[in-house]
Amino acid sequence: MSIAANVVTRLAAGMATATRRCAALLPQDCFLCAAPSGDDLLCPACRAGLPHLASEGCPVCALPTPGSTICGACLKQAPHFDATRAVFRYEPPVDSLIQALKYAHRLASADFLGKALAQLATPVRPDLILPVPLSRARLAERGFNQAVEIARPLAATLGVPLELSHVRRCRDTPPQASLPWKERVKNIRHAFECEIDLSGKTVLVVDDVMTTGATLDELARTLKAHGAARVENRVLARALKD
Repeated sequence: MSIAANVVTRLAAGMATATRRCAALLPQDCFLCAAPSGDDLLCPACRAGLPHLASEGCPVCALPTPGSTICGACLKQAPHFDATRAVFRYEPPVDSLIQALKYAHRLASADFLGKALAQLATPVRPDLILPVPLSRARLAERGFNQAVEIARPLAATLGVPLELSHVRRCRDTPPQASLPWKERVKNIRHAFECEIDLSGKTVLVVDDVMTTGATLDELARTLKAHGAARVENRVLARALKD
């Protein structure tokens, strides 16, 4: 990683940590309904109403399937990643929680969302946890990488190191959400670089939302080209097809 990129990463991490610490010292109202929630982001009623993803789903891409069978799309064209698990369906109010973190800099929600992610079972112990990297320009603009912040509780729970230095996004591509589904694969192609040997290692990739899976697939392709034996995804929310 270049000196400039390393400085941006360190500054972003410092800003995010300071914001979370300040938020933790103050009582707050529930983000969704404004009822008193103490030191939690959500009150108990709103937490109970969150749209958790069904337990039965494709083990590869996490789309709901009967009996947790592999879905037709993954059978037809298997992605480069091996497995995906998600906590929530990407729908209200989870979409608001994630968008507030990403675009409104509500970093207090990072701890809540990260702890929710950390509760997912991880049958295969990974060798490292990789938050999906942002480009240098996007990181400087946003001030933090939301994937890093939600990955921290998972890394602490598993006792597995976060990889923040040797895999990077080398192209500042247009946001995937702004593109039609078919264009996302072309947009993200060759967007990542890896500078370490991952031979025989299991990598756990963390992101906030999975829609088409194009970004995660391209990242997994890069990791496997550098020797990774297995790549699993852990995402906060899975967008479901209409």
